[in-house]
Amino acid sequence: MKIEQNKLHEITVTGIVIKEGKFLITKRSLNKKAFPGKWTVPGGRLELEDYIHLPKDTSHHWYNVLEKVLKREVKEETGLEIKNLKYLTSMTFIKPDNTPVLIVSLYADYSNGEVELDEESIDFKWVDVEEAKNYDLIEGIYEEFLMLDKILKGEKIEAWKK
Repeated sequence: MKIEQNKLHEITVTGIVIKEGKFLITKRSLNKKAFPGKWTVPGGRLELEDYIHLPKDTSHHWYNVLEKVLKREVKEETGLEIKNLKYLTSMTFIKPDNTPVLIVSLYADYSNGEVELDEESIDFKWVDVEEAKNYDLIEGIYEEFLMLDKILKGEKIEAWKK
């Protein structure tokens, strides 16, 4: 595999939504190119349009861009509003076209709304860590649930591990 050393990363943000101690998972459409029919959490790509037309927070910078993207993606994909966004972990991978991708995983509390899925998903469930074992999750998400479960219990966590 030949990766261009100066190729820019695509940036994606995902979020584990927490409601009454359970995590929201959605089942990807069978028409999706990547991971069709697998269970996942909401998220999407950072796009220039997410901030370029907004006023800057300083003379040169926009702040909380990933948080805004995740709020938008969760609303678009599930109809829910979220609050109290926090960092969980990050990962990278290389797409088949050799584009490097950075994924930042956040978690957030449910704020309001009823789940109404868009065309990208075909089902949803609210699950705890034990229930999540029964779903065909995209690789790595279950371990993120384990990390988050420890955080919510007030335990210290280390970096993501399988």
